[in-house]
Amino acid sequence: MKITSLEPARCLPVPDAGFGALRTERGNLPLESVDVNADLSGLIAGVEVTQGFRNPFDVTLEATYVFPLPDRAAVTGFRMEADDRVIEGVLKERAQARADYDQALREGRRAAIAEEDRPDVFTIRVGNILPGERVSVRLTMSQPLPYEDGAATFRFPLVVAPRYIPGSPVDGPSAGDGVAPDTDAVPDASRISPPVLLPGFPDPVRLSLSATVDAAGLELRELASSLHVVEEEGHTVRLRPGERLDRDFILRLSFDASTSLQLDGPPGQGGTFALTVVPPPLQSARTPRDLVLVLDRSGSMGGWKMVAARRAAARIVDTLTAQDRFAVLTFDSVVEEAFEGLVEASDRNRYRAVEHLARVDARGGTELLEPLRRAVALLGGRNERERVVVLVTDGQVGNEDQILEQAGGALSAMRVHTVGIDRAVNAGFLGRLAGLGAGRCELVESEDRLDAAMEQIHRRIGAPLVTDLSLKGLELEPDTVTHLGSIFPGVPLRVYGRHRGGSSLTVRGLAAGGPWEEQVTGVTVDNPAIQAVWARAHLRELEDRYAMGEHDLEPRIVRTSLEYGVLCRFTAYVAVDTRQVADGGPEHRVIQPVEPPSGWEMPQNPPRMGFMAQAAVMAAPPAAPRMRMPDPGLGPADTAPDFLTGGPAGGGGGFAGPAPAAPSMPGGGRRAGGWAPKFAPRPAAHPLDSVRPQLVAELDRLKALPMADLLYLADLGSRLAALAAYLGGNAELEALARELEAAERPGGDAQTLHDRAVEVLTALVGGSGPGGSGGPRRGPFWKRS
Repeated sequence: MKITSLEPARCLPVPDAGFGALRTERGNLPLESVDVNADLSGLIAGVEVTQGFRNPFDVTLEATYVFPLPDRAAVTGFRMEADDRVIEGVLKERAQARADYDQALREGRRAAIAEEDRPDVFTIRVGNILPGERVSVRLTMSQPLPYEDGAATFRFPLVVAPRYIPGSPVDGPSAGDGVAPDTDAVPDASRISPPVLLPGFPDPVRLSLSATVDAAGLELRELASSLHVVEEEGHTVRLRPGERLDRDFILRLSFDASTSLQLDGPPGQGGTFALTVVPPPLQSARTPRDLVLVLDRSGSMGGWKMVAARRAAARIVDTLTAQDRFAVLTFDSVVEEAFEGLVEASDRNRYRAVEHLARVDARGGTELLEPLRRAVALLGGRNERERVVVLVTDGQVGNEDQILEQAGGALSAMRVHTVGIDRAVNAGFLGRLAGLGAGRCELVESEDRLDAAMEQIHRRIGAPLVTDLSLKGLELEPDTVTHLGSIFPGVPLRVYGRHRGGSSLTVRGLAAGGPWEEQVTGVTVDNPAIQAVWARAHLRELEDRYAMGEHDLEPRIVRTSLEYGVLCRFTAYVAVDTRQVADGGPEHRVIQPVEPPSGWEMPQNPPRMGFMAQAAVMAAPPAAPRMRMPDPGLGPADTAPDFLTGGPAGGGGGFAGPAPAAPSMPGGGRRAGGWAPKFAPRPAAHPLDSVRPQLVAELDRLKALPMADLLYLADLGSRLAALAAYLGGNAELEALARELEAAERPGGDAQTLHDRAVEVLTALVGGSGPGGSGGPRRGPFWKRS
């Protein structure tokens, strides 16, 4: 058969069509537009985000969109509009909201649901969109504006960047519709991994963003934006048409903040307070430091990010003096050390460290947990030197909760600074890490921004101006004050909380010259955003404690979320139309692809999962080596028994999995008016979670025994006694251990003891609270329906 060539004029490409793009008269993707309208007043922003969907198919559609929001934003409203109908969303417990949504779709009604999967990653599903129909959903939120060095920052993320997903795939249905499989390390990976458009795809979404600025009576000196904007009348700025959803939008507002205490509520009565304290003109105390610098060299750090990260790391090394000691860790799928252990920060060693950093290139996957463990091990127990961890990364990992659970307790005993480098940085997670360690989180979105950010890092990597903060004056409601942390140069202290009455607050702390305090008189304001911002910050702290093992906090988290109308990971907004528009559920489902993040480069050897996982999801990397991670505040006798970490003492009794978290917070603890973990071997918050896998393994082996064996039961008793000691005491486990340890005495009844052990272990494994009481445990909240 003869094949003739077409004339070039007869096969012109479709205008603006990217490689692999399909085109129809109605379009090819459901998300048409994203409109962001922000009102910035002082140090708080009110934001409305409207997402417009259209069904380009000939059948009913369910559209799913995974998108980011500012990590500190308090989502307080949700609305769906379709066919001239307005349906207000209702905040409900997450499982109930999902059940309502699914039922509405089965009955042929329109519905929409908004869920939080990470502090800065959300999912919206809109179901039963009719062919050709347009539906819009609107989110209302309030967010605080960080203020540093004379400028407030409004940061609004526009894309969820691909995140590295460690661990091995798990069986069962996926938690979401993303491209990455759920794993044992990230059991909801499929909810945070939307597909990514091929480079060159025609702009599929119309972006509109405007911000109106009110400096709240202060002189506004300058506005600076990371994207192209045009200034309109007054202080309103608007994005230039044609910008893509591929990076964070950042607007910096230069003005002078002042110390203030805002009271939201009737004068003299209870309500919410917002305290801002400008740093005092003090000198920071300079004490010797042990510093571990952890640099991310994974594939997602390629291009300008790797260059910026190397410069940032070298600048941090330059902050050290001869009285300091330091170590440099670079990591991807493996961890490399510039030196063996901590070394003195001599000129020679600092030069060697900079040489090592200059040779670092991007490669591999972001296995973040192991280098953090290594940093904890290097810094060791408490001593007279200040212990500092500095992490330089884009933070693009999916196992945030696993990292907090297994390393968060140890890191909270140190000062942790994070430097986030990316145009779509995982700011939520890096802020959580820095908050745990009473440190600072600095974000660098471009090479142009690097020098200014490095100047801030240089000043704040040292000791803070004031530590050991506490509050006195208002009648504070217990366990409601957000974490106080420390006061750093150029960074005002921001604290929120609930109170029952009063008119002033006194802030007390310890400075280099001795005790320091400042009294602030309150001003009554009518600003509901203050309560919303407090509720979101309070919920964030509770959720972090939950991730670190305090699972009995769930009812409190749900109650707080519903009481104050602020979305969290345990609740969801659902909007359900009363009108039936279809015969049943949607006939077609689409998850909206997202833009490739600006500035990202495909690595030469992409990791098996994580970076650009949407292109090809391959086999998961091997599990990180297990290691014992004793609590830094405890002696050797208080560490977990070897068999808990798969060591030799347990023999076959160990379990094949990651080492359990170090003992964490007994009730969370209070310090200086805010929550702070304590280090003790007696966690009071749902302690069985840390050893539940061992109990399950022991129960399975017990049931598999061909016959009752007194010797085996006595050995089991000794293992259960060690578990009870590790937990700091558990009455039922200790009683069972004593019974079994006595099995070898004359007159022991093997079958009775066997049945007794099965009964007690079954109750402990199946229980939802300490001691196994409270009924069966519920499944993960991201899979409930």
